[in-house]
Amino acid sequence: MKTAIVAGARTPFVRSGTDFRSLTAIDLGKYAVRDALARSGLQGTEVDQLIYGTVVHDPKAPNIAREVGLAVLPKGVPAVTVSRACTSANQAITDGTHLIEIGETDVVIAGGSESLSRIPITVSDKFSNALVTAAKGKSFRDRVSPFSKLRPRDFVPVAPAIAEPTTGETMGAAAERMAKENHISRKKQDAWALRSHQLAAVGAEGGRMSEEISTVYVPPDFENVVSKDNGIRTDSSLEKLGVLRPVFDRVHGSVTAGNSSPLTDGASAVVLMNEEKMHSEGIEPMGYVRSWAWAALDPSGQLLQGPAYAVPLALDRAGLEMKDIGLMEMHEAFAAQVLSNLQALASKQFAENELGRSAAVGHPDPDLINVMGGSLSIGHPFGATGGRLTITLLNEMGRRDIEFGLITACAAGGMGFAMVVERR
Repeated sequence: MKTAIVAGARTPFVRSGTDFRSLTAIDLGKYAVRDALARSGLQGTEVDQLIYGTVVHDPKAPNIAREVGLAVLPKGVPAVTVSRACTSANQAITDGTHLIEIGETDVVIAGGSESLSRIPITVSDKFSNALVTAAKGKSFRDRVSPFSKLRPRDFVPVAPAIAEPTTGETMGAAAERMAKENHISRKKQDAWALRSHQLAAVGAEGGRMSEEISTVYVPPDFENVVSKDNGIRTDSSLEKLGVLRPVFDRVHGSVTAGNSSPLTDGASAVVLMNEEKMHSEGIEPMGYVRSWAWAALDPSGQLLQGPAYAVPLALDRAGLEMKDIGLMEMHEAFAAQVLSNLQALASKQFAENELGRSAAVGHPDPDLINVMGGSLSIGHPFGATGGRLTITLLNEMGRRDIEFGLITACAAGGMGFAMVVERR
């Protein structure tokens, strides 16, 4: 049973702390899911399941999918939240595809949302334990005494960090290490970052980007109308990027804020549908899911190299070779990560030593990769990016009449994802 992607939408992706700072991930998800459903032409009563991804969970609403669903879908539509780091929306899409392929559902809405403006701030273990003990106290003294043993440093909030729990290494530090180990120069990283901004600017100015974006009227007064991504820098240049200081290795490093994806707020959603039901409803698809694959590596190694391992598996399952791929969307967490993965895919030595293959997997011509820019410029709301990659690719495949497209993304924990989509 083939799964069709019949519609997709996303909010603008905006830098955290800006236009969407007052909105939660649930708020953003409502916009994306509502608009994706409207674009499909289906009614909410036809939706069998909502599967939605997020990474930074709101402790007050651990099942974000259900909260989004209750706001925009009939109350009887089941909803489940999934989380696989930066590939959470990809996980939602593949879960929905699986349900359709085994015949359990006909229509699934999948995607993800993230508000990095509203990251939960945690406290120290000592302060947390004192709070729990105090809450159990029966007298005023019982409720106050647990705090008497605390020191001023115990009250300091714990700053959130995008770090690996197993190694303590931040993702940026891992990108810096990969740049050194794989000999990815600062010049090449900055050039890829500039390319991302330039292509995204062209896509935005030409109207192609706006086709996938849902306008958001920001409450409570709705006077702030957001209809485009605000991280794209039209004035960027190699000279401006070149003066930025390295962030993770200030002496010998090459990874800067300019060649890294920014913290971003946003949401995305796609409507997945049983092919037979789609035809019976007279709906034209954006495309079809042909195959996908996941890979995982030791986080202490090449943390963000997962796509180079997932891509050949997805191609094999699709019965295709890289030469069949007309367009490719690769998530740009860092320019160093993109260039490292492309280098690995093009390497016969990598194929022999890491994949057990006699020939390099290869990759499309760079002119066919991220043709609308990527996460370095558009932004990266962790839970939403996988949906954006899917929508962006299928829209551009339709404009160019491309048959096969490839999506890849790296994720925390040393994971990688790849999916082949097709048009007929």
